[in-house]
Amino acid sequence: MPLVATQVIIDEARTRRIGVGAFNVITLEHAEGIVTGAEQAGTPVILQISENAVKFHRGQLAPIAAAAAAVAAQAAVPVSLHLDHVENTALLHQAADAGFSSVMFDASHLDYDANVGATRAAADWAHERGLHLEAELGKVGGKDGAHAPGVRTDPGEAAAFVAATGVDSLAVAVGSSHAMTTRTARLDHELVAQLRDAVPVPLVLHGSSGAADQELRSAVAAGIVKVNIGTILNVVFTGAVRETLTEPKLVDPRKYLAPARIQISAVVQQMLSLLNDVDSTLAQSRP
Repeated sequence: MPLVATQVIIDEARTRRIGVGAFNVITLEHAEGIVTGAEQAGTPVILQISENAVKFHRGQLAPIAAAAAAVAAQAAVPVSLHLDHVENTALLHQAADAGFSSVMFDASHLDYDANVGATRAAADWAHERGLHLEAELGKVGGKDGAHAPGVRTDPGEAAAFVAATGVDSLAVAVGSSHAMTTRTARLDHELVAQLRDAVPVPLVLHGSSGAADQELRSAVAAGIVKVNIGTILNVVFTGAVRETLTEPKLVDPRKYLAPARIQISAVVQQMLSLLNDVDSTLAQSRP
């Protein structure tokens, strides 16, 4: 089916009080595996291409975006294309012509006033072109910074930030960390609920690979809508490649990429199923 707008997928998930999975695409096999897993789960999915992934592809956005869009167009479930963690304004400005319906513009490394100014300009540009703009407040960062003082998102500041920038969704720092290879992160579900009540836009959880199933279910029940997942896909992808390459005479990349793609599909199906399996009692408290 044709590409669906990210806003449509997010709005439906928010209405149903469930989570929507947004998975990072690095190679064509990632995109194929993610879409197959979504079809197996019978749920919509968001394909994400990060600025780092674009750098890997020699700084060229169009080829990997076109490949992901082509996979999405053949999907049996709704799929959208999202450009993630963009700090480079020139890359942001390529999004509208490359098939993306949403962008995460990341100025969280700047001080608050500079973050507001840069994000406001990005949101204005995006809205003129009909794009959904996500931003970040607080510092999700790497593993060591997740629990440091002052890095988590303050609800009052979040409300002011959303009002000042006009963003459509907000990535918040609530205890998760990027690039975790173990699922040991403890999320602050009370803070998630406070942020949900403080801001009118959907909340996004980055670094979700490091949170266990029940942590993610509880986060969605408390108010998280979009759940970004990347590292866990690379863990199973690489594991499958390593296992296959124990055969010393193997030289055909299809022989190790195929099982890696299957592993991605299995993880995506599992993660999407759990994001749809939210504690209904807790979710009833969501507005």
